[in-house]
Amino acid sequence: MRIAVGQLRSGTDVGANLAAIAALVEDAAGRGARMVVLPEYATYLKKAVDETFPQVAEPLDGPVGTELARLAARHRVTVVAGVVEASAVPGRAHNTLVVHGPDGRRLARYRKIHLFDAQGYAESRFIEAAPAPEPVVFDVDGLRFGLLTCYDLRFPELARALADAGAQVLLSCAAWVPGEHKLRQWQALSTARAIENGAYVVGSCQAEPISIGHSLVVDPMGATVAELGAGPSLAVAEVLPELITTARQRFPMAAQRRLRAGE
Repeated sequence: MRIAVGQLRSGTDVGANLAAIAALVEDAAGRGARMVVLPEYATYLKKAVDETFPQVAEPLDGPVGTELARLAARHRVTVVAGVVEASAVPGRAHNTLVVHGPDGRRLARYRKIHLFDAQGYAESRFIEAAPAPEPVVFDVDGLRFGLLTCYDLRFPELARALADAGAQVLLSCAAWVPGEHKLRQWQALSTARAIENGAYVVGSCQAEPISIGHSLVVDPMGATVAELGAGPSLAVAEVLPELITTARQRFPMAAQRRLRAGE
């Protein structure tokens, strides 16, 4: 299965962001991709999460969600993108990943579990975390995918829960804040999540300067099969189910582990 990882430089102009998304989706479809993975906050982004995020938030069937569904259906690809979803809590929104299949139907919604209250940021001031910390998986073309958003990557128990739910490919959508060692951490954590779960990690990241870029695809043995630079771009990589099977047979950690949550 060919998967495209798209790297955006999103801003506060929702229309411009959707136009950039449309160009990437068209490019990916033209290169034979069956899925396009876009970053966290793909449709609206500022350097810091503030009161404008709840102001632009929409229900998933609002204009932004409708346009993402239309793009998926028009190009017959699955589109994964980070949006600002309206919340029932006044003055707050959800940081949400939404997945539309090639018929435009919504396949999954994942509201971010671990909010970025770190490195001087306070995402939780204006973003409401998922009400229940449950893993979200969905199926496309015989593969099962699991969803993570940015800071979630630092919590291996979520990736493990997704693998326990059958995920073979972990989709990690981010706006990874720059800083000391942050690029190395993004690469290392993505690689670790792939190796320890015998899964592909497809990491889509916002471009510089708000984020670090370097969207990547890591295979189940820890090899980086694609990595972008700092600016907006697109990479297409082949996900091989047989490599997932081989990695899990060579290292059957899911069957061998002795410590499990709640036991």
